[in-house]
Amino acid sequence: MRTRTQVGIIGAGPAGLLLQHLLAQQGVDSVLVENRSREYCEKRQRAGVLEHGSVELLKEIGLGDRMVREGLTHSGIYLQFDGERHHIDFPSLTGGRTLTVYAQTEVVKDLIAAGLAAGHQLHFEVSETAVRDIDTERPVLSFVDADGVAHEVECDAIAGCDGFHGVSRPAIPSLRVSERTYPFAWLGILATVPPSTDELIYAHSPHGFAMHSMRSTEVSRLYIQVDPDEKIEDWSDERIWEQLQLRLGHPGWTLSEGPITEKSITPMRSFVAEPMRHGRLFLAGDAAHIVPPTGAKGLNLAVADVKVLANALVRLLVEGKADLADAYSETCLTRVWRSTWFSWFMTSMLHRFPVESFASPAEAEFQERLQIAQLRQVVSSTAAATNLAENYAGWPLP
Repeated sequence: MRTRTQVGIIGAGPAGLLLQHLLAQQGVDSVLVENRSREYCEKRQRAGVLEHGSVELLKEIGLGDRMVREGLTHSGIYLQFDGERHHIDFPSLTGGRTLTVYAQTEVVKDLIAAGLAAGHQLHFEVSETAVRDIDTERPVLSFVDADGVAHEVECDAIAGCDGFHGVSRPAIPSLRVSERTYPFAWLGILATVPPSTDELIYAHSPHGFAMHSMRSTEVSRLYIQVDPDEKIEDWSDERIWEQLQLRLGHPGWTLSEGPITEKSITPMRSFVAEPMRHGRLFLAGDAAHIVPPTGAKGLNLAVADVKVLANALVRLLVEGKADLADAYSETCLTRVWRSTWFSWFMTSMLHRFPVESFASPAEAEFQERLQIAQLRQVVSSTAAATNLAENYAGWPLP
């Protein structure tokens, strides 16, 4: 079956779904394809912290009602190290910017519901997705739908929002790839227990990094640093809580425990592919870049990408002007690299690096002393705290 649309979108994560919504508001037609089921997309656990700009965009386009009702507004984070816990107050350092804890799964649910209600073309459980003719003004998106019907969709542009393992990025020739793999991973859990903190806690510990986050007033999200080759079956609930108590423990404060409903291990890596555009194929979100979750940047970078991309595609396809499309990659990569730096900064400052990563135990101790010095600088210097707060709370969207 051969059909036609203005923009073909690959991937029903936040990037693809938000792009389809932004384009529809400007009268641009699109077809979105996703190889997973709707249920899978709405259940996969990912990020949970929205920057001020991401929140304002979702409200502006009419998708913020449930987020406003159910999301948790935070005014900063806690940094814990060397037996101390310090609060970094974002509004006082950034001119009023705050954060909202609202899980990516909930953002995806909102976007899918809004898309289906508006009659957007959403195809789940597709297979054999491919792109071709991206060097022409009529690129083609092909796929087989859930009923086994083969489709060829002639497009004016294709947006690759299909994540790190998708088909879009490999279609771009002569990519420059920059990457770093960190010598640790995060073991993350969801626990049915009210959070023991009002705002996120980032803990530097001799036993390894730990973080206390949340998904709601009744569900806690917690992480501990583990070796990247750890097996999830080796981590019993008892062992996880023991390590969380050890790493997050603080005088006068109690970590409440509860039933663990989900656990997973996520490797830590940074990855940037450039350019983010070739011909009429544009990359957005994890298809082009990945950052470790320490800086809470992944979802927010995807939002920034598609805002830039939506504006560029509207200008190209509606107004017939290519200036924003030609500048798309450079515009996005400026923010991507700044976020990559900040994610590296937070990761390097807070995690315990394996002794074997260094030439000697003395070098390992030197690294740890530097981390404590950096943390102490952040909590004692207004300039250093402002730098962290401005980067974490996010910069204005392009």
